[in-house]
Amino acid sequence: MHWPDSFQANRRLRTTNLVLQVLLFLALFAGLNYLALRHPKRFDLTRNRFFSLSAETKSYLDQLKDSVHIVVAFEANSDDEDVAQTRRDILSLLREYVYAGRVGATERITTEELDVFQQRGRADSLGISDKNVVVFVCGERRRIVSRDELFLKEEDGKPAFIGERAFTAAILDVTSSNRPKLYFVVGHDEMDPGSVSAERGLSQLRDSLRARNFEIETLNLARTRRIPDDAAVVLTIGPQAPLLPQEQELLREYLSNRAGRLVVAVGPALNHPADTGLAELFSDWGLQVPDCLVIDPDPDATMEGGDLILIRYGPHPIRQSLTLPVVAGALRVVRPNVGRPSDVSLKVTGLLAASPAAWGETSFRGTRSWSPDTSDFRADPRTGLYVAAVSERVTAANLPFSVRGGRLVVLGSSDVFSNNRLGNLGNNALILNILNWAVDRDAQVNIPPRPLERFQLALSATDLAKLRIGLLGIVPGVLGLLGLVVYWSRRS
Repeated sequence: MHWPDSFQANRRLRTTNLVLQVLLFLALFAGLNYLALRHPKRFDLTRNRFFSLSAETKSYLDQLKDSVHIVVAFEANSDDEDVAQTRRDILSLLREYVYAGRVGATERITTEELDVFQQRGRADSLGISDKNVVVFVCGERRRIVSRDELFLKEEDGKPAFIGERAFTAAILDVTSSNRPKLYFVVGHDEMDPGSVSAERGLSQLRDSLRARNFEIETLNLARTRRIPDDAAVVLTIGPQAPLLPQEQELLREYLSNRAGRLVVAVGPALNHPADTGLAELFSDWGLQVPDCLVIDPDPDATMEGGDLILIRYGPHPIRQSLTLPVVAGALRVVRPNVGRPSDVSLKVTGLLAASPAAWGETSFRGTRSWSPDTSDFRADPRTGLYVAAVSERVTAANLPFSVRGGRLVVLGSSDVFSNNRLGNLGNNALILNILNWAVDRDAQVNIPPRPLERFQLALSATDLAKLRIGLLGIVPGVLGLLGLVVYWSRRS
């Protein structure tokens, strides 16, 4: 028998054939991995494109010059299912940021999970004092995004996830060298950002704003006689004495001629003179802020201790992302001035309101025989009684371009800002929304929200038994039967 026809030759030929097959398989495997590493391609098959970043975000990430480190300080094993789901959504979204920010072997976006309670030293170094926040760090600059800033309510009342919008805005913020500067007016016994007093201190607000990349300064208008050019927002919180005429004129000129941003918080004058000196300024901007005390007899709108619960959500950017009500003590009415002449360039919007049962009592310093029938400030049955409003100058509809106008926000309570109330429900979120809107922060990011969709299977015991039989019996049985058919067909 010739050697090529021998059994030994056939065995070696089969062995060689198997070795070549293995080598070809390994070469194919290595080649596919090389292509996947050098030329990756991903496909998002979810209906709402949950695992895809918008083209706008990708464009911003492509232009990043500095690295950004993102710290997720959410509870890993929270008993609150909403918090746990938010954490999962955040981590999924950040994986897309890391992927989109990678250039070759360089990662411009890095992430880290942090347990606030077990890693207290690390949390203190990042300025994290509470859980369930996301911190963006770039060099010495940082910005904290709380869980409340990741959601907004649509017009139908359903919540929507705006994590990508918030994260992209935070990245743009910390990579920018410009920090918005906020000036707190002093000289009229206003609430002090340097005070730790529970009732009149703003130290917690100051720390919260600094953690969000704001600069804080005080401003005595009587001494400086001017508002600095770098003032992004001027705030006067709880003045106990009226502003001087020249101070009022400075604020009026700042709003009108310099398109300034002014935030005023003034509660009812319980223990100080009623006049704030700003009535004419309020009137010029289409607002009415009477010296009255809001009385709300609705038990559902009153907390234990007398605090009022304010709810008024709508399409305005300030209140749209408020998912929790605001809590305040003594309040005064702040509403559009219906008697003012029409001005198409002025847009006045109510922000927060007490219940439709509330009214504004002007005789609150005298008798306590109060009645809504004798009040000039009654609630609208549809909207309630407004206690906060915003007025802004807008571009005329016939102009083909946008002109920046002044913005005035007035709240009928100053204790919303105080140390002992800042952490209540939606108070902190309201203030952050006001300031972010005032400085046009996040306005350059036009990323639509994503509706929240949660799917849950509700199966009875019978359904579970059927599913178990199908997975453990029917599927393996069909595969086994198919194998027998193939076996017998090959034998025959």
